[in-house]
Amino acid sequence: MIELKGKKVSESRIETAHLMMPNYANPAGKIYGGTILSLADAVAYMCAARHATPRCVTVSVDQVDFREPIEIGEVVTFQACVNYVGRTSMEVGIRIEAENLETGVRRHTNSCYFTMVALDERGKPTPVPPLLTETKDEKRRFKEGRIRREHAKELSEKRRALRERGE
Repeated sequence: MIELKGKKVSESRIETAHLMMPNYANPAGKIYGGTILSLADAVAYMCAARHATPRCVTVSVDQVDFREPIEIGEVVTFQACVNYVGRTSMEVGIRIEAENLETGVRRHTNSCYFTMVALDERGKPTPVPPLLTETKDEKRRFKEGRIRREHAKELSEKRRALRERGE
């Protein structure tokens, strides 16, 4: 078995920004949540691809928090990093901020977690490099990611048990 070399969190970190245009908004001038999630999904992919392989897919989006609305004309910044890795999956955490270009005020508007799986040439899950955490925050995010993964597994098992019992 090939042993994968670990990668630092900083090696896969992504930051990108998008100007929020009228076609992204509802009639009240607020940006659709689906638009934000679509952009975040692309950012999560880039982050996961840097960590593991360009053949990564989204398997879940967890704990999406919409804290404040985003307006037309604001610049939205997506900051993403790999928080946790399992054998073939990675959790990518994304912090989203909106900046009003007139006032310079920047607000934390959204947070979310994407679980991405690395695939081999045949489209089968493949091992990902271990995550090398260096800072106190990176170590904390790794532990939190492990907790989210454990909770997701527990929930999946409970749902499967309900289906098997015909409930």
